[in-house]
Amino acid sequence: MGEAGVTLYTVGRIKEISGLKNYLAIDGGMFENPRFALYQAKYEVLAATKLNDKPIKEYSIAGKCCESGDLIAENVLLPDVKEGDILAVLSTGAYNYSMASNYNRNSVPAVVMVKDGASYYCVKPQDLEDIVRNDI
Repeated sequence: MGEAGVTLYTVGRIKEISGLKNYLAIDGGMFENPRFALYQAKYEVLAATKLNDKPIKEYSIAGKCCESGDLIAENVLLPDVKEGDILAVLSTGAYNYSMASNYNRNSVPAVVMVKDGASYYCVKPQDLEDIVRNDI
């Protein structure tokens, strides 16, 4: 199951620190994939919108939770990525859903199955009402 799952992220901000490190901030993070923060799980990351472009730059993939450990991967060689590009993190299996939380009031993402060119939800995405349902 681990090999079957792919998680897609949209690149938000890009921060390049000359001579030090390049960061890609994504629209996800440790709230739906805590494995890197917990034990530095290794993932293959692809620029899904630039699969035919040559990898030329190293990036660290940072989540949106503003925590020092909110990373998905470090030192990943990718093409010249721009804001709005889609990253595919391979081999996330069922872990993202089973370990996901509403940390920092983020919603747990949907789980989508794909078969024979058709896609469907097997877990619908959360909305704000789902997150605050038990608040008093």
